[in-house]
Amino acid sequence: MIPPISKILFKHLTRGPHTLRNVPAPDPDGIEELARALGERVRERLGRSLSIREVDAGSCNGCELEIHAVNNPVYDLERFGIRFVASPRHADVLLVTGPVACNMAEALKRTYDATPAPKWVVAMGECALDGGCFKGSYAVLGGVHEVVPVDLHIPGCPPSPRQILSSLLALLDTAAAK
Repeated sequence: MIPPISKILFKHLTRGPHTLRNVPAPDPDGIEELARALGERVRERLGRSLSIREVDAGSCNGCELEIHAVNNPVYDLERFGIRFVASPRHADVLLVTGPVACNMAEALKRTYDATPAPKWVVAMGECALDGGCFKGSYAVLGGVHEVVPVDLHIPGCPPSPRQILSSLLALLDTAAAK
């Protein structure tokens, strides 16, 4: 027998939220220090916040989950001056995930062209490097470098938030050296 909706509602209202009651402990790997160094490097290099436009060129969404993780309250990139933007016209970095599907090639080219200079392209994940597990498919052109020039590749399937942060820091270091 299914309980009446009022009993279910009362049970959930009296039990409280299902969210975490305790905030997770700081990461022992030094994520906070890494993110702070990245924020400082951004301000040194650009004199303002770093704006990232994420482009899904046909991925399985594994990399997108890690991008969301790097934006959640545990890592909170925005407090260090790194933010994701909706328009390529406001971006400094194009963060491309997944292999470039045939149907996404033109959209990726247009997004690249709409991004103002100086701009950097970061290919995130194994699929963005050479097509990954989708390599050889009739629907996939290959890696991001087949369509637009790539400045940095973040390895992993999917890369961890720590890898994302350290790779962005490496991008700013190499860009400052040029």
